[in-house]
Amino acid sequence: MGQKRKVTVLTMIATLALGGLFAASTMAADYPDKSISVLQGFKAGGGSDALAQLTQPFLEKYIGKSFVNQYIPGATGAIAWTQLTKQTKADGYTISITNTPMLMTNYIMNEEIKYNINELTPIANVVTDPGIIVVSKDSPYKTVQEFFEAAKKSPGTLTVGNSGIGGDDFFTTLIVEKATGLKFQMIPFQGDGPSWQAAMGNKIDASFNNLGITFLQIKAGNLRALALFAPVRDVNLPDVPTLKEIGFDVSSGSSRGYSAPKDIPAEAKEALLKAFRQMGDDPEFAKTAAERALTIDMKYGDDYTAYLQKQEVEFGKIWEEVKGQYKAK
Repeated sequence: MGQKRKVTVLTMIATLALGGLFAASTMAADYPDKSISVLQGFKAGGGSDALAQLTQPFLEKYIGKSFVNQYIPGATGAIAWTQLTKQTKADGYTISITNTPMLMTNYIMNEEIKYNINELTPIANVVTDPGIIVVSKDSPYKTVQEFFEAAKKSPGTLTVGNSGIGGDDFFTTLIVEKATGLKFQMIPFQGDGPSWQAAMGNKIDASFNNLGITFLQIKAGNLRALALFAPVRDVNLPDVPTLKEIGFDVSSGSSRGYSAPKDIPAEAKEALLKAFRQMGDDPEFAKTAAERALTIDMKYGDDYTAYLQKQEVEFGKIWEEVKGQYKAK
Protein backbone atom coordinates (compact mmCIF):
# COMPACT_ATOMS: atom_id res chain seq x y z
CA MET A 1 0.00 0.00 0.00
CA GLY A 2 2.77 2.41 1.01
CA GLN A 3 4.72 1.76 -2.18
CA LYS A 4 1.57 2.11 -4.28
CA ARG A 5 0.71 5.41 -2.61
CA LYS A 6 4.27 6.69 -3.26
CA VAL A 7 3.99 5.83 -6.93
CA THR A 8 0.59 7.54 -7.16
CA VAL A 9 1.92 10.75 -5.57
CA LEU A 10 4.92 10.81 -7.90
CA THR A 11 2.60 10.30 -10.84
CA MET A 12 0.45 13.22 -9.73
CA ILE A 13 3.50 15.46 -9.33
CA ALA A 14 4.73 14.50 -12.80
CA THR A 15 1.30 15.14 -14.26
CA LEU A 16 1.09 18.56 -12.61
CA ALA A 17 4.58 19.44 -13.83
CA LEU A 18 3.72 18.44 -17.38
CA GLY A 19 0.51 20.41 -17.10
CA GLY A 20 2.45 23.45 -15.93
CA LEU A 21 4.86 23.16 -18.83
CA PHE A 22 1.97 22.81 -21.23
CA ALA A 23 0.26 25.87 -19.75
CA ALA A 24 3.47 27.90 -19.97
CA SER A 25 4.01 26.93 -23.60
CA THR A 26 0.37 27.76 -24.34
CA MET A 27 0.77 31.18 -22.70
CA ALA A 28 3.87 31.84 -24.78
CA ALA A 29 2.15 30.77 -27.96
CA ASP A 30 -0.93 32.82 -27.17
CA TYR A 31 0.79 36.20 -26.68
CA PRO A 32 -0.81 38.51 -27.44
CA ASP A 33 -4.36 37.36 -26.77
CA LYS A 34 -5.77 40.88 -26.40
CA SER A 35 -5.13 44.42 -27.59
CA ILE A 36 -1.99 46.31 -26.63
CA SER A 37 -2.20 49.77 -25.06
CA VAL A 38 0.21 52.43 -26.31
CA LEU A 39 0.90 55.33 -23.95
CA GLN A 40 1.64 58.67 -25.62
CA GLY A 41 3.09 61.42 -23.45
CA PHE A 42 1.86 64.24 -25.68
CA LYS A 43 -1.37 65.52 -27.19
CA ALA A 44 -2.65 64.23 -30.51
CA GLY A 45 -1.14 65.79 -33.63
CA GLY A 46 2.48 65.70 -32.49
CA GLY A 47 5.46 63.45 -33.08
CA SER A 48 4.25 60.49 -31.04
CA ASP A 49 0.93 60.53 -32.84
CA ALA A 50 2.63 60.78 -36.24
CA LEU A 51 4.68 57.71 -35.37
CA ALA A 52 1.62 55.80 -34.13
CA GLN A 53 -0.36 56.55 -37.28
CA LEU A 54 2.58 55.37 -39.38
CA THR A 55 3.37 52.16 -37.53
CA GLN A 56 0.14 50.80 -36.13
CA PRO A 57 -1.40 49.37 -39.32
CA PHE A 58 1.81 47.41 -39.91
CA LEU A 59 2.28 46.31 -36.29
CA GLU A 60 -1.32 45.16 -36.10
CA LYS A 61 -0.81 43.21 -39.32
CA TYR A 62 2.22 41.38 -37.99
CA ILE A 63 1.27 40.86 -34.35
CA GLY A 64 -2.37 40.13 -35.02
CA LYS A 65 -3.94 42.40 -32.38
CA SER A 66 -4.97 46.05 -32.23
CA PHE A 67 -2.88 48.84 -30.69
CA VAL A 68 -4.94 51.29 -28.63
CA ASN A 69 -3.55 54.80 -28.08
CA GLN A 70 -3.80 56.46 -24.69
CA TYR A 71 -2.92 60.16 -24.68
CA ILE A 72 -1.41 61.28 -21.37
CA PRO A 73 0.11 64.73 -22.05
CA GLY A 74 2.06 66.74 -19.54
CA ALA A 75 5.57 67.36 -18.20
CA THR A 76 7.14 66.70 -21.61
CA GLY A 77 6.13 63.06 -21.52
CA ALA A 78 7.17 62.45 -17.92
CA ILE A 79 3.63 61.68 -16.70
CA ALA A 80 3.21 58.87 -19.23
CA TRP A 81 6.71 57.46 -18.69
CA THR A 82 6.35 57.58 -14.93
CA GLN A 83 3.12 55.64 -15.30
CA LEU A 84 4.84 53.14 -17.62
CA THR A 85 7.77 52.50 -15.27
CA LYS A 86 6.14 52.85 -11.85
CA GLN A 87 2.50 51.82 -12.22
CA THR A 88 2.15 49.59 -15.28
CA LYS A 89 2.01 45.81 -15.05
CA ALA A 90 5.01 44.34 -16.85
CA ASP A 91 3.00 41.85 -18.90
CA GLY A 92 3.69 43.16 -22.42
CA TYR A 93 0.20 44.56 -22.88
CA THR A 94 1.15 48.18 -22.20
CA ILE A 95 3.99 49.85 -24.07
CA SER A 96 4.83 53.47 -24.78
CA ILE A 97 6.24 55.60 -27.53
CA THR A 98 9.60 56.82 -26.21
CA ASN A 99 10.99 60.08 -27.60
CA THR A 100 14.51 61.44 -27.35
CA PRO A 101 15.87 63.51 -25.84
CA MET A 102 12.94 64.22 -23.51
CA LEU A 103 12.83 60.63 -22.27
CA MET A 104 16.17 61.32 -20.56
CA THR A 105 16.25 65.10 -20.18
CA ASN A 106 13.13 65.03 -17.99
CA TYR A 107 15.05 63.47 -15.11
CA ILE A 108 18.41 64.99 -16.07
CA MET A 109 16.86 68.45 -15.62
CA ASN A 110 14.48 67.71 -12.76
CA GLU A 111 15.47 65.61 -9.75
CA GLU A 112 11.81 65.30 -8.74
CA ILE A 113 11.22 63.01 -11.74
CA LYS A 114 12.18 59.56 -10.51
CA TYR A 115 11.96 57.20 -13.49
CA ASN A 116 14.97 56.46 -15.69
CA ILE A 117 15.77 54.42 -18.78
CA ASN A 118 17.02 51.49 -16.69
CA GLU A 119 13.37 50.82 -15.80
CA LEU A 120 12.46 50.16 -19.43
CA THR A 121 12.59 47.33 -21.92
CA PRO A 122 13.47 49.23 -25.11
CA ILE A 123 11.88 47.42 -28.05
CA ALA A 124 12.73 49.43 -31.17
CA ASN A 125 13.53 52.89 -32.41
CA VAL A 126 11.64 53.61 -35.62
CA VAL A 127 12.34 57.13 -36.90
CA THR A 128 14.73 60.01 -36.35
CA ASP A 129 13.01 63.25 -37.27
CA PRO A 130 15.15 66.35 -37.98
CA GLY A 131 14.22 69.70 -36.48
CA ILE A 132 12.76 72.55 -38.52
CA ILE A 133 11.69 76.19 -38.17
CA VAL A 134 8.16 76.83 -39.42
CA VAL A 135 6.06 80.00 -39.56
CA SER A 136 2.55 80.73 -40.80
CA LYS A 137 1.92 81.01 -44.53
CA ASP A 138 1.38 84.78 -44.19
CA SER A 139 4.28 85.40 -41.81
CA PRO A 140 6.42 88.47 -42.61
CA TYR A 141 9.48 86.19 -42.48
CA LYS A 142 10.16 84.63 -45.87
CA THR A 143 13.65 83.34 -45.08
CA VAL A 144 15.58 82.23 -42.03
CA GLN A 145 17.92 85.17 -42.56
CA GLU A 146 14.99 87.60 -42.21
CA PHE A 147 13.82 85.77 -39.10
CA PHE A 148 17.26 85.90 -37.48
CA GLU A 149 17.67 89.58 -38.43
CA ALA A 150 14.40 90.41 -36.67
CA ALA A 151 15.58 88.51 -33.59
CA LYS A 152 18.85 90.43 -33.66
CA LYS A 153 17.03 93.77 -33.76
CA SER A 154 14.66 92.86 -30.91
CA PRO A 155 16.41 90.39 -28.57
CA GLY A 156 14.11 88.17 -26.53
CA THR A 157 10.87 89.34 -28.15
CA LEU A 158 10.25 86.91 -31.02
CA THR A 159 8.09 84.08 -29.70
CA VAL A 160 9.24 80.56 -30.54
CA GLY A 161 7.11 77.54 -29.69
CA ASN A 162 8.45 74.17 -28.58
CA SER A 163 7.00 70.81 -27.53
CA GLY A 164 7.74 71.40 -23.85
CA ILE A 165 10.61 72.15 -21.50
CA GLY A 166 13.25 69.45 -21.95
CA GLY A 167 12.15 68.37 -25.40
CA ASP A 168 14.28 68.37 -28.53
CA ASP A 169 12.79 71.69 -29.70
CA PHE A 170 13.57 73.27 -26.34
CA PHE A 171 17.17 72.10 -26.52
CA THR A 172 17.42 73.13 -30.16
CA THR A 173 16.39 76.67 -29.23
CA LEU A 174 19.08 76.83 -26.56
CA ILE A 175 21.68 75.45 -28.96
CA VAL A 176 20.64 77.91 -31.71
CA GLU A 177 20.82 80.80 -29.25
CA LYS A 178 24.31 79.74 -28.25
CA ALA A 179 25.46 79.29 -31.88
CA THR A 180 23.99 82.55 -33.17
CA GLY A 181 24.13 84.85 -30.15
CA LEU A 182 20.40 85.51 -30.60
CA LYS A 183 17.71 85.45 -27.91
CA PHE A 184 14.15 84.21 -28.30
CA GLN A 185 11.11 84.10 -26.04
CA MET A 186 10.42 80.39 -25.68
CA ILE A 187 6.78 79.29 -25.44
CA PRO A 188 6.30 75.67 -24.27
CA PHE A 189 3.33 73.58 -25.41
CA GLN A 190 2.13 70.08 -24.54
CA GLY A 191 3.54 68.58 -27.69
CA ASP A 192 4.62 69.46 -31.22
CA GLY A 193 1.06 69.59 -32.53
CA PRO A 194 -0.11 72.53 -30.39
CA SER A 195 3.18 74.30 -31.18
CA TRP A 196 2.82 74.22 -34.98
CA GLN A 197 -0.88 74.97 -34.69
CA ALA A 198 -0.06 78.11 -32.72
CA ALA A 199 2.41 79.18 -35.40
CA MET A 200 -0.10 78.48 -38.16
CA GLY A 201 -2.65 80.63 -36.32
CA ASN A 202 -0.15 83.49 -35.86
CA LYS A 203 -0.30 83.14 -32.07
CA ILE A 204 3.49 82.84 -32.00
CA ASP A 205 6.14 84.04 -34.44
CA ALA A 206 7.56 80.59 -35.18
CA SER A 207 7.61 76.99 -34.06
CA PHE A 208 10.81 75.02 -33.64
CA ASN A 209 9.41 71.62 -34.57
CA ASN A 210 10.15 68.48 -36.62
CA LEU A 211 9.98 67.81 -40.33
CA GLY A 212 7.86 64.68 -40.17
CA ILE A 213 5.26 66.39 -37.98
CA THR A 214 4.90 69.56 -40.03
CA PHE A 215 5.50 68.22 -43.54
CA LEU A 216 1.87 67.73 -44.53
CA GLN A 217 1.01 71.29 -43.42
CA ILE A 218 4.03 72.65 -45.30
CA LYS A 219 3.01 70.66 -48.37
CA ALA A 220 -0.56 72.00 -48.07
CA GLY A 221 0.74 75.57 -47.89
CA ASN A 222 -0.44 76.23 -44.33
CA LEU A 223 3.07 76.53 -42.92
CA ARG A 224 6.26 77.97 -44.40
CA ALA A 225 9.54 76.18 -43.66
CA LEU A 226 12.51 78.47 -43.03
CA ALA A 227 15.37 76.10 -42.18
CA LEU A 228 16.24 72.53 -41.23
CA PHE A 229 18.39 71.48 -38.28
CA ALA A 230 20.03 68.74 -40.34
CA PRO A 231 23.43 68.08 -41.96
CA VAL A 232 21.96 68.23 -45.48
CA ARG A 233 18.75 69.35 -47.19
CA ASP A 234 15.81 66.98 -47.27
CA VAL A 235 14.63 65.63 -50.63
CA ASN A 236 11.04 66.43 -49.69
CA LEU A 237 11.89 70.12 -49.22
CA PRO A 238 14.75 70.78 -51.64
CA ASP A 239 14.38 74.58 -51.41
CA VAL A 240 14.66 74.73 -47.61
CA PRO A 241 18.23 75.39 -46.45
CA THR A 242 19.98 73.92 -43.43
CA LEU A 243 21.39 76.17 -40.71
CA LYS A 244 24.80 74.76 -41.61
CA GLU A 245 24.49 76.36 -45.06
CA ILE A 246 24.12 79.81 -43.56
CA GLY A 247 27.05 79.39 -41.19
CA PHE A 248 25.66 77.70 -38.05
CA ASP A 249 26.60 74.05 -37.59
CA VAL A 250 23.45 72.98 -35.74
CA SER A 251 21.91 69.52 -36.19
CA SER A 252 19.09 68.46 -33.92
CA GLY A 253 15.95 66.36 -33.92
CA SER A 254 13.99 63.66 -32.15
CA SER A 255 14.19 59.89 -32.35
CA ARG A 256 10.99 58.00 -31.62
CA GLY A 257 10.51 54.37 -30.81
CA TYR A 258 8.67 52.00 -28.50
CA SER A 259 9.52 50.69 -25.04
CA ALA A 260 7.86 48.46 -22.46
CA PRO A 261 8.27 48.29 -18.69
CA LYS A 262 11.30 46.45 -17.37
CA ASP A 263 11.19 42.66 -17.17
CA ILE A 264 8.26 41.90 -19.44
CA PRO A 265 7.92 38.17 -20.22
CA ALA A 266 10.46 36.87 -22.70
CA GLU A 267 7.73 35.63 -25.06
CA ALA A 268 6.14 39.11 -25.12
CA LYS A 269 9.48 40.77 -25.84
CA GLU A 270 10.27 38.33 -28.64
CA ALA A 271 6.83 38.72 -30.22
CA LEU A 272 7.10 42.50 -30.17
CA LEU A 273 10.64 42.44 -31.56
CA LYS A 274 9.56 40.09 -34.33
CA ALA A 275 6.68 42.38 -35.32
CA PHE A 276 8.93 45.44 -35.41
CA ARG A 277 11.55 43.62 -37.49
CA GLN A 278 8.89 42.48 -39.95
CA MET A 279 7.60 46.03 -40.19
CA GLY A 280 11.11 47.38 -40.72
CA ASP A 281 11.62 44.96 -43.61
CA ASP A 282 8.29 45.78 -45.26
CA PRO A 283 8.73 47.87 -48.47
CA GLU A 284 5.24 49.30 -48.06
CA PHE A 285 6.23 50.62 -44.63
CA ALA A 286 9.27 52.36 -46.14
CA LYS A 287 7.09 53.84 -48.89
CA THR A 288 4.50 55.16 -46.42
CA ALA A 289 7.20 56.71 -44.22
CA ALA A 290 8.79 58.46 -47.20
CA GLU A 291 5.44 59.91 -48.24
CA ARG A 292 5.17 61.48 -44.79
CA ALA A 293 8.80 62.71 -44.71
CA LEU A 294 9.56 60.44 -41.76
CA THR A 295 13.13 59.16 -41.80
CA ILE A 296 13.29 55.49 -40.85
CA ASP A 297 16.05 54.72 -38.35
CA MET A 298 15.40 51.20 -37.06
CA LYS A 299 17.28 50.07 -33.97
CA TYR A 300 16.16 46.92 -32.17
CA GLY A 301 16.46 45.61 -28.62
CA ASP A 302 19.99 45.93 -27.26
CA ASP A 303 21.00 48.39 -30.00
CA TYR A 304 18.12 50.68 -29.04
CA THR A 305 19.08 50.37 -25.37
CA ALA A 306 22.68 51.36 -26.16
CA TYR A 307 21.43 54.33 -28.21
CA LEU A 308 19.30 55.61 -25.32
CA GLN A 309 22.22 55.23 -22.92
CA LYS A 310 24.47 57.20 -25.27
CA GLN A 311 21.83 59.95 -25.61
CA GLU A 312 21.54 60.12 -21.83
CA VAL A 313 25.25 60.92 -21.56
CA GLU A 314 25.28 63.39 -24.46
CA PHE A 315 22.29 65.44 -23.31
CA GLY A 316 23.55 65.40 -19.75
CA LYS A 317 26.65 67.20 -21.04
CA ILE A 318 24.58 69.67 -23.08
CA TRP A 319 22.41 70.53 -20.09
CA GLU A 320 25.47 71.14 -17.92
CA GLU A 321 26.70 73.62 -20.54
CA VAL A 322 23.46 75.57 -20.93
CA LYS A 323 21.51 75.23 -17.68
CA GLY A 324 22.99 78.39 -16.19
CA GLN A 325 21.95 80.36 -19.26
CA TYR A 326 18.41 78.96 -19.17
CA LYS A 327 17.90 79.30 -15.44
CA ALA A 328 19.13 82.87 -15.58
CA LYS A 329 16.30 83.86 -17.96
